[in-house]
Amino acid sequence: MRLVWPEPADGDLDRDALAHLYAHDEGCVRVNFVASADGAVAVEGLSGGLEAPGDEVVFGLLRELADVVLVGAGTVRAEGYRGARTSPAREARRRARGRAPVPPIAVVSTRGELDPGAALFTDTTVAPLVLTAADAVDGARRALAATGAEVVAVSAADPASTDPATIVGALADRGLTRVLCEGGPALFGALLAAGRVDELCLSLAPQLVGGDAGRIVTGAALDAPRRLGLASVVAHDDGLLLRYRTGD
Repeated sequence: MRLVWPEPADGDLDRDALAHLYAHDEGCVRVNFVASADGAVAVEGLSGGLEAPGDEVVFGLLRELADVVLVGAGTVRAEGYRGARTSPAREARRRARGRAPVPPIAVVSTRGELDPGAALFTDTTVAPLVLTAADAVDGARRALAATGAEVVAVSAADPASTDPATIVGALADRGLTRVLCEGGPALFGALLAAGRVDELCLSLAPQLVGGDAGRIVTGAALDAPRRLGLASVVAHDDGLLLRYRTGD
């Protein structure tokens, strides 16, 4: 991997240099996606079909830097989510940064209808958080009681829906202020519309997918396009790893 912008450097970026590049402050909500050169967010419904050189390294690093991994229930089901992978070296690096050894997964599910036998609950080091509408809390708590998951109401005015600001606030109340959102597109769209996205990390896969594949953002149209400021560009083989800040 080599840094292309803002200050091109000779030689490859090592892990420490890459971690320094992607470091972020408390209170930052960062969204991470991979997309093809023609904007597709998935191949046959799965992001794993997109081959972006360097994406796996950055994916792991962003999780290592985060307090919590936020993801929508649809993505959990489609991608077969499980708990964040760890190792003694990774845990040591997190402790050195003042983080918990392993970041929890926080799942947004409006109806709270999650399978307690899914890998999210059975293949994890730390129990996940389930963020759901107030109307669904009691049922979700009963269904997930044996998993150890914490079920949290994140509604605002409408008890049948989830609210982006309340989601971010509930995480902050638990000391989880460096938020890494891994999708899906509907959750990204909701956070973006609510002004709750600070950074976008986009791995650009050197592929053309065609067809009717979705984009990284879905949902209601924004009142106006959101301007992005380019923070860094890392190149690896034919792929580009782009980092943007919102509102720049």
